[in-house]
Amino acid sequence: MPVLCSSCSEKRAVLKRPKTGHSLCKECFFGAFEEEVHQTIVAAKLFKPGETVGVAASGGKDSTVLAHVMKLLNERHGYGLRLMLISVDEGITGYRDDSLETVKRNQQQYELPLKIVSYEELYGWTMDAIVRQVGLKNNCTFCGVFRRQALDRGAIMLKVDKICTGHNADDVAETVLMNVLRGDIARLRRCTAISTASEGDGVVPRCKPLKYAYEKEIVLYAYFKKLDYFSTECIYSPNAYRGHARTFLKDLESIRPSSIMDVIHSGENLSVREGVKMPVQGTCSRCGYISSQALCKSCVLLEGLNRGLPKLGIGKHHRLHEKILSQQPLTESEQRKLKSVDF
Repeated sequence: MPVLCSSCSEKRAVLKRPKTGHSLCKECFFGAFEEEVHQTIVAAKLFKPGETVGVAASGGKDSTVLAHVMKLLNERHGYGLRLMLISVDEGITGYRDDSLETVKRNQQQYELPLKIVSYEELYGWTMDAIVRQVGLKNNCTFCGVFRRQALDRGAIMLKVDKICTGHNADDVAETVLMNVLRGDIARLRRCTAISTASEGDGVVPRCKPLKYAYEKEIVLYAYFKKLDYFSTECIYSPNAYRGHARTFLKDLESIRPSSIMDVIHSGENLSVREGVKMPVQGTCSRCGYISSQALCKSCVLLEGLNRGLPKLGIGKHHRLHEKILSQQPLTESEQRKLKSVDF
């Protein structure tokens, strides 16, 4: 016997929401999903009228749904925002070049300006070239660090006031777990924040309108709306540490669907006892980007690549920063230690 929509009680239900367990028809699901995102934006006061907002666009399901919903809600509720798409080309043949074609189609579909920044233009390296040097282990460290800075640089070129990213509830919960497992208290304190204030010159405030949206519901929304998105996973990501946290979280979710929200709630309410020394935020002596050390992670990684010592940026080598800044050659002992670092 067909199950009726638990909201309108008229149409046949086509899905059971993973988040709430309600059986809904397409139209009621669209309305519930969009209203939840709207309430997230309003409750957190993510935007102000007149702001220019850059939507981080990768062509994947999250960023495509984000662009669609942001444009829809901006028009429906009169946010008064000027929306733009910002995309990063990491230089991954057979993956990013294909997904960027999707981004370009999204630009035409949503009639939004698009800016693409590339690793090759900004850093002189593509991810394909980096992987040839470092292999498949820890390559995500390079990509994540470079992408964050590249997104900021693209936002500055477009003179946007804020960047909104497609991070969903699953992403946030995974990050909480990763930081707990790594013992990274500094990142654990801020990883659940729905928005970040400007951290200095060259850093644009960011926000996560989809913070409380389950990944499964984003997939369902994109599927039933017939949105144009790219669904292939990055060819270099199977060994990423995040994958282990994701698998663990999915196992928890299969037993207890509320696990995702429970982990986020725990992360939001964790506190650090008084007296715990936290990193002091400063700026990189070389590029001016935010950093708690003399050199930002991006500059250290680049220095390692350019010197033929890619392991320089993996692990903690702060004592070498002064030598890097002054362009001094590393001793044979220091080079041996770097080459012995386990990737």
